[in-house]
Amino acid sequence: MKIVLTGSLGHIGRPLTQQLAAKGHRVTVISSRQEKREEIEALGALAAIGSLTDSHFVTTAFAGADAVYCMIPPDFGQADQVAYYQSLGRIYAQAIQQAGVKRVVHLSSYGAHLPSGTGFISGSYAVEQELNAIPGIELTHIRPTFFYYNLLHFIPMIRTAGFIGAVYGGSDRLTMVDPEDIASAIAEAMQTPERTERVRYVASDDRTCNEVAAVLGQAIGMPELEWQTLTPEQVLAGLIAHGMPQNAAENLVELGLALHTGKLREDYDQQVAVTGSISLDAYAPVFARAFRSK
Repeated sequence: MKIVLTGSLGHIGRPLTQQLAAKGHRVTVISSRQEKREEIEALGALAAIGSLTDSHFVTTAFAGADAVYCMIPPDFGQADQVAYYQSLGRIYAQAIQQAGVKRVVHLSSYGAHLPSGTGFISGSYAVEQELNAIPGIELTHIRPTFFYYNLLHFIPMIRTAGFIGAVYGGSDRLTMVDPEDIASAIAEAMQTPERTERVRYVASDDRTCNEVAAVLGQAIGMPELEWQTLTPEQVLAGLIAHGMPQNAAENLVELGLALHTGKLREDYDQQVAVTGSISLDAYAPVFARAFRSK
């Protein structure tokens, strides 16, 4: 198969490229950075260097592809996060139709069943709607849960305050996933279009925030580590104080509240998810190494 991947060689893109190239597929990786070309080619793929905001470039890159993988690269600098998602979603939809692509796998998120009230994930809902409107394609939305590496953002807080704190915590359930497990689910979906599912959830582990704190605390030598629930006002003020733009900070707080209330996972809990192989206990040493190196 000729497969085109967006997302460059990020947390998901690198293992996804490796898996598909190893299976003998002709893989093209889109990246905005010219210096990534050599690295992409070293993995056995072709590099297409350009901007995802350039509709002509994206259409040209998609031309002749049997399948494409579409994701929206995070950009906290955007003044309106949802509008940013919508803009790239429209470019993808246009390119898919003009290039005649028939198999599309889109990286969405759990919570994308809701049009609002989920922060950034409202953007994933919007992109899903754009792609759902394309006639005659085989489409799967991959909806991963909370990425393990997002736990790394709590390291400065643990160092300075001695606890983890967010608008969610305590007994709130946190369903987590490793990017390699996501990559495996995407690769499987791209190679088996006859098993097309419109939505496929991916998760690696499911714990309460208290349980997450206990596992991470044990790994870093702080067995009494707690995960405290903070007020939205406390979290918003902290994010802005650390330089995050207002819109991005408000979206993160809204997202956290959706996790706290359970709204984020309400559809996930009704489905059968693809279960990954990398548990929280397996991820904990990675967290510990990062904690000790920072």
